[in-house]
Amino acid sequence: MAINWFKYSAPTTFYPLAGKLIPWFAISSAILFAVGLYIGFVVAPSDATQGEFYRIIFIHVPSSIISMFLYLIMAGYAALGLIFNTRLSSMMASAIAPTGALFAFISLWTGALWGKPMWGAWWVWDARLTSELILLFLYLGFIALHASIDDPRRADRAAALLAIVGSVNVPIIYFSVKWWNTLHQGSTIKYSGTSMHIAMQQAMFTMLAACWLYAIAIALMRVRSIILEREKNTKWITELAEVK
Repeated sequence: MAINWFKYSAPTTFYPLAGKLIPWFAISSAILFAVGLYIGFVVAPSDATQGEFYRIIFIHVPSSIISMFLYLIMAGYAALGLIFNTRLSSMMASAIAPTGALFAFISLWTGALWGKPMWGAWWVWDARLTSELILLFLYLGFIALHASIDDPRRADRAAALLAIVGSVNVPIIYFSVKWWNTLHQGSTIKYSGTSMHIAMQQAMFTMLAACWLYAIAIALMRVRSIILEREKNTKWITELAEVK
């Protein structure tokens, strides 16, 4: 049976669907976090050159990937809202931004914890580190710009332009280690063969899936709150409040 996905493009129909999906994503994320951390910090062997310090990658790498991926999704939703004037798209962009900023911050902080024993410094103006820092500022700028404009529709349009322009930074982050001579190591997860131990790979991909499911659960929770705030004067929200 075909599913009419356009049915859920309106806040009225998406709100209850999001409420049903949140527990599934949240529980799955918690389970995968527990499994991934156990494999990464207990099962996976020590690295031949970095010893135990390398284990920070099981948090650092997934958070870095998710921070970039979420920005592209946020920019995509913002573009849809700007082009087609769809309310839910703009709401989703606003809902994703704080989680993306969180992952960007975790990426930078865990990178500093990893960089200190490896490079002897908490921070260096490396191309990848600097572009990831810019990504955090773009997230914060999106949030601040949206909050500074009282009219939600005008705020959506202004923030969307910033998100779309800022998306050019994502490929810069990804290709920075190839374009410039940097201290940062190359990609840990590769499309071709990798020299990582199988347990390290399992921990990495499990943590990546956990972060992704967490991001979805939190974004759905936040977009429900945004829907309630934006639609508070509509009939269906009033009826929903009466039912509760």
